[in-house]
Amino acid sequence: MPQTDGDVQAARADNRAGRSAAGLRNRPAPVSADVRLLGIATEHLARLGPKRVTVVAVAAEAGMTHANVYRYFPSKDALLDAVAGRWLRDIEAHLAGIADAPDPADDKIERLLTALATLQRDALASEPNLFAVHLDATVAARPIARRHRVRLRSLVERVVEEGMIAGTFSARDRERAIAYIFDASYRFTHPLAIQHDADVPRDLVEARFGAVIHAIQRVLRAGVL
Repeated sequence: MPQTDGDVQAARADNRAGRSAAGLRNRPAPVSADVRLLGIATEHLARLGPKRVTVVAVAAEAGMTHANVYRYFPSKDALLDAVAGRWLRDIEAHLAGIADAPDPADDKIERLLTALATLQRDALASEPNLFAVHLDATVAARPIARRHRVRLRSLVERVVEEGMIAGTFSARDRERAIAYIFDASYRFTHPLAIQHDADVPRDLVEARFGAVIHAIQRVLRAGVL
């Protein structure tokens, strides 16, 4: 059947509509205001340090009033903690990968504690302003630090329980075993202690921590807790 002018015009309109719909599908989703603010705050923190970051400057770069920033983050500390929180979630995801691996529990506890210490020492060296926010939040026991502590404990608990079920660990009291792991590793995994040892050669710190980890493994295997 021959096409009429109306058919041709309708086909062209359909093509334009199809291209428009495809363009909408391929267009990146708009970045939400809170994500945009976090990106700006991350850059300001890296460049200026936590003391010189201001909500007013972050708001100005985002093209909004500082009062509007407070709709998403109730304070400057909350904004900076959210920046550190994204980094902490990356650490937690890395540690979760270790906890979920098929390795024996005693190997996993070594890898988990070593990674926790190493990732923080790396941040202190390469991103000192981010580490400073992490340290301040931990010392002040702000919500971001408390949540991080709960997630860390959950990962350690998972490994300890797995070791007890498999017979790798002979711990008699799970809670005492978990507390012992955190107490024994404090000097190498707590941000305050990591900052304290910032000038100690890394190989020396790693050697000392390796000895502590081996002691932790022996205690967990021996069932003295």
